[in-house]
Amino acid sequence: MREELVAVNRWNSFVAVGDSFTEGLDDLRDDGSPRGWADRLAERLAAGRPGFTYANLAVRGKLLDQIIADQVPVAEAMRPDLVSFCAGGNDIIGLQCDPDDLAVRFDAALARLVATGADVLIFTGFDLRRMHVLLRRLRGRVATFNENLRASADKHGCRVVDLWGMNVLADPRAWASDRLHLTPEAHERVSLRALEVLGEPVPSDWRTPWPVAEQASWRTRQAEDLAWVRDHVMPYVRKRLRGGHTGDGYLPKRPELAPLERLNRSFPAV
Repeated sequence: MREELVAVNRWNSFVAVGDSFTEGLDDLRDDGSPRGWADRLAERLAAGRPGFTYANLAVRGKLLDQIIADQVPVAEAMRPDLVSFCAGGNDIIGLQCDPDDLAVRFDAALARLVATGADVLIFTGFDLRRMHVLLRRLRGRVATFNENLRASADKHGCRVVDLWGMNVLADPRAWASDRLHLTPEAHERVSLRALEVLGEPVPSDWRTPWPVAEQASWRTRQAEDLAWVRDHVMPYVRKRLRGGHTGDGYLPKRPELAPLERLNRSFPAV
């Protein structure tokens, strides 16, 4: 397929709601601001539609209840044609989480977004089967949450992007050094999957296998695991124990519906 394929143009406005996954970490532009799958999706949906507008309300580190309190009312007021809603991942990786209770709160927020008349796109959690054991132990939580999400989507008539079923995201090359955020190539694949779910023209296949790579030695893998625990896991745990969150002090990068030419960089609040 050709990159210049034009969108079907069923939507004139798109609002993205969520956390760091939707904000776009670690897919950075030249100026250091996050791009991510949502920006990539908006860019393609805007093709051939000069009046298309886009807002991205997502903020890194936010828990589901924070997203519901801070972002959902804003999205409701904007009344866009299309909303993406992905939340709960930071709750899942927390020290304690009841995925069934989490899903009940997600469902209530989803009902509010659907009530605006927008088409709503939601996302399952990732399959952690090939992750480090510290993350793999959360696989059951994710699976339970996912099944509840599918039930909610069926009830409310929403579309689902099945991240769990994207086997290409099980490759270590899909993940940044913190093993929580996607690389630019992986964000691109998610945007293509979202286009596919929306029934839009897709310029390339997200299923394309990664290039064959030489297997790292056991010693190298162990050294990488130790560095990950030291540089990412322990600082995260210490911050959460102190009551802090990754997104403290950050604002949405695109807080208003606007043409794509108007880019707003995510920055610390003052």
